[in-house]
Amino acid sequence: MTTSAIDSLVSLDDIRTAAARISGVAVRTPLVRAPFPGVSGHVWLKAESLQPIGSFKLRGAANRILQLTPDEIARGVITYSSGNHAQGVAYAAREVGAKAVIVMPRNAPAIKRAATLALGAEIVEVGVASSERLAKNDELVAKHGYITVAPYDDEAVIGGQATCGLEIVEDLPNVDLVLSPVSGGGLLSGVAAAVRQLRPEAVVVGVEPELAADAAESFHKGEIVSWPAELTSRTMADGLRTQSVGVRNFAHIRAFVDRIVTVTEAEIRAAMRAIVATARLVPEPSGAVTTAALMFHAHELPPYQRVVAILSGGNVAPEMLADVLMER
Repeated sequence: MTTSAIDSLVSLDDIRTAAARISGVAVRTPLVRAPFPGVSGHVWLKAESLQPIGSFKLRGAANRILQLTPDEIARGVITYSSGNHAQGVAYAAREVGAKAVIVMPRNAPAIKRAATLALGAEIVEVGVASSERLAKNDELVAKHGYITVAPYDDEAVIGGQATCGLEIVEDLPNVDLVLSPVSGGGLLSGVAAAVRQLRPEAVVVGVEPELAADAAESFHKGEIVSWPAELTSRTMADGLRTQSVGVRNFAHIRAFVDRIVTVTEAEIRAAMRAIVATARLVPEPSGAVTTAALMFHAHELPPYQRVVAILSGGNVAPEMLADVLMER
């Protein structure tokens, strides 16, 4: 990495400052031992499902919103999200007394929509494409003067998500391998920046569904590739349906991430069952992809003794979880 490239990325000082800033809003989640049958080494899950909103997204949203000026708070905030970032923005906005408007696709899970409304946010519904959400967001900003809290392509959001990686290394200093879900790239870019700057010898791997593998294709081609919504919306992992990674996120991924692997829908479902049975945690499909990589793609992972798989969220519809758990 060149000096100029390093200067454009979030630093350890940025991450530590973010950790202090959000400490009163987000919680420090535990590493939960998870000895999955057939998986080698010592395995821990980073249980982001235990955040107040059930997802890591609170970290980045809080880090951005807690830096707003009184005038910006008075104007209100807006974002575009299928659910978890929506809840993070709504929760953090409520903490500072700001109005929150969420542009949400019509296929967002009902459980995430209901939770967002319960936090006091206003929802504006659009089609399933990421581009539709962004266009409506920009239209409302121009009309009302709201402050946009981007889901992933924002330095403050990346810095907030990076606190997850900071906690991993602080709690397990000799970690060899960290697995993170990837969609827009907020979590993966932040976690990788923290882990690799604190422990350069550790390896960080991104995981995403093969039905929404735009990040994997982008990583292999060395440039951002966008997938159409009709392809990314096929996966059950609704939190990983973003059509392309963010520009800032991709810069961090190229600097700090070793590889990106993809998993099938059947593997995600099997991983969800394994998480419930072994760790007694509730996973949403997006959060289970890292466990799926451990269970079914060990040949694509580097050698390790100690691995942390980030369980990024637990906001799964009860009927979906019941359906998955009842499968033989």
